[in-house]
Amino acid sequence: MVKKIFFQLIFFNLFFLKEVFAAESGGMPQLNPEFWISQIFWLTLTFGILYIVLSKLILPKISANLELRKSQIQENIEAAEKQRESSEAKLKEYDDIISKSKLEANNIFKEARENVLKEINTKKETLDKQIDEEIKKVEQEINLLRKGASEKINKIAIETTSELLVKLIGTEVNNSSISAIVDDLSKRNGDKYYGN
Repeated sequence: MVKKIFFQLIFFNLFFLKEVFAAESGGMPQLNPEFWISQIFWLTLTFGILYIVLSKLILPKISANLELRKSQIQENIEAAEKQRESSEAKLKEYDDIISKSKLEANNIFKEARENVLKEINTKKETLDKQIDEEIKKVEQEINLLRKGASEKINKIAIETTSELLVKLIGTEVNNSSISAIVDDLSKRNGDKYYGN
């Protein structure tokens, strides 16, 4: 910044010197060579003071402001870097929590499925046992009915036969002989109907 000002001063001095030689013939007093020494003195003094003011007062404030801004920017960059690292750590924790939650959910689902399957199998076994018991009971009842049915059928057959014989012949026939005939017929035909 100071160099730029210095070069501008040199440029303007050369420009004015050129104008001085052009305007000397016009009679301007500041272009008269006898006043040049005093003009150079005041010019040097003015620009020296300006240089001192710039270099000691204004430029240090500007550079201090620039340094302050630079340090603030650096602090902001460091804070942003810390925030980024913190965000990455939080994101990693979040991913870990999600993966753990998924694993726990899968384990819970697996355990629940196994428990349901065990319960279903237990109920199925219990139901199968109950069905088997009911089938056995029904088979026993059927067997009892078979046995009782043949006796009832024989009794009904004997009674019906004796009544028919009484109506046909007009006399009562001995029930024991009718019973023997019915038993014989039922034994012969029993295999067909009862599988005995």
